[in-house]
Amino acid sequence: METIGHKILKLEALEQIVLQKDHIELDATAVAEVEASHAFLTDFSKDKLIYGINTGFGPMAQYRIEDEDCRQLQLNLIRSHSSGMGLLLTPDQSRALMLARLNTVMRAYSGVNPELVVLMKELINNEAYPCVYQHGGVGASGDLVQLAHLALGLIGEGYFQFKGAVVKAATVFAELNLQPLAIHIREGLSLLNGTSAMTGIGAINVLHARKLLAGEMLFSLMVNEIMEAYDDHFSEELNGVKLHKGQQTVAAAMRAITKNSGLMRKRHEHLYDKKVTESVIEDKVQEYYSLRCVPQILGPIYDTIEYTAQIIEQELNSVNDNPVVDYRTKNIYHGGNFHGDYVALEMDKLKIAITKLSMLAERQLNFLLNPALNKRLTPFINQGVLGLNFGIQGMQYPAVSNVAENQMLSNPMYVHSIPNNNDNQDIVSMGTNAALICAKVIENSFETLAVHACTIVQAVDAKGFKDRLSPATRWMYDELSVLAPPFKEDVPAFENLAKVKEWLMKTEVGAKMKKLLGW
Repeated sequence: METIGHKILKLEALEQIVLQKDHIELDATAVAEVEASHAFLTDFSKDKLIYGINTGFGPMAQYRIEDEDCRQLQLNLIRSHSSGMGLLLTPDQSRALMLARLNTVMRAYSGVNPELVVLMKELINNEAYPCVYQHGGVGASGDLVQLAHLALGLIGEGYFQFKGAVVKAATVFAELNLQPLAIHIREGLSLLNGTSAMTGIGAINVLHARKLLAGEMLFSLMVNEIMEAYDDHFSEELNGVKLHKGQQTVAAAMRAITKNSGLMRKRHEHLYDKKVTESVIEDKVQEYYSLRCVPQILGPIYDTIEYTAQIIEQELNSVNDNPVVDYRTKNIYHGGNFHGDYVALEMDKLKIAITKLSMLAERQLNFLLNPALNKRLTPFINQGVLGLNFGIQGMQYPAVSNVAENQMLSNPMYVHSIPNNNDNQDIVSMGTNAALICAKVIENSFETLAVHACTIVQAVDAKGFKDRLSPATRWMYDELSVLAPPFKEDVPAFENLAKVKEWLMKTEVGAKMKKLLGW
């Protein structure tokens, strides 16, 4: 069980809470600080004009609200902004959104009543998520529309995703024996102002991106093994003179993984230690770029993922609403911590990096399927009757389709600011859009890698190489060949592809590699 409050919420802990459904508890001292923040705001706001407490919102802030209407003001904000459209966020994305918002509010700079954090904890632990829609946010003043739907559920209105169905909020509260959130002074604005939708979705994107990188690195090595390629393209001597951390990290991992491979060749044994007399060399002296430039391609992708992880973790643990209620200094500060530019930019960078990863996988896939390129395998790695059977031929299309879509989606959202809100929000981040598009690119890439995985299994079997693979790549082959066995006769592939995609999304390939290598 993870404790929320008074410590940095790491992405590794978020993964356990969101993807593994670990329960959470609230740090008692942090809850007391939330209470202190609420008490300070309640007292400080008397006889003062404070934005969002007794004024309208945004360009309506010049209108003062009477004391007897202040609670209704918060309810009106929630209801009026519950205007989302399109598909619902997935349950995992909604869980991550709720966790991100809870973690921010637990910093005790929001002035909310502690009832809010207790209720959010109970809903997260019971896997009950207010229905939040993909379309609506522009990423400044925070994820207003997405977070309004979170708040709508918390006050007992709207709908929830609960036990695999969409049900009315009242049904959830009755079944869980919980009371909806009561509005005290600022619970509406504190929920809506913030970057928790883009941050929660972004956190899942990072976790999945790491899995894609680990998977594609192993698949790249397996393609090299299938081709009995030379191993100097990931040698320390070659990569050590290129001064990029990501490239050196990827190359080092590739060396460690293939240390006991029976397929990788030493260049000196074949080309340097003996005289080569042939005028035309049958074996390629250098492999195609998609085989020998893997450290140089995956290296910057590694760097991008890890920098994005750093930014997401910082945002996850930041105070990102407005105004900031600081009971410690006995003051309230107005600004723009709800602006999502940090997350928006990183989501655009991440989707570009993952698109390139999917392009690398697709080129390796095409290489394996085309005998004119690899010169070692039948067309489409067909182990049946050529012409009568089709091998991997039909599986290539979704991989190519997904990569093409990724390339189109890689145009940045970050620079697509459109002023709105009577030009009060005159420059915005589009961070939630960026995070959702990045999530789509990531899912497309898992599908591309699923096709790549089935192709590699087919190729290893066709060559009879499984017993010569390195221990790590043999583990990958064994796992995948259970889900998508090598074949001769043509069968529908969609079910096996779905199984492989799910396995890739759920399996901690990187952690397994570290265990196998003793790291």
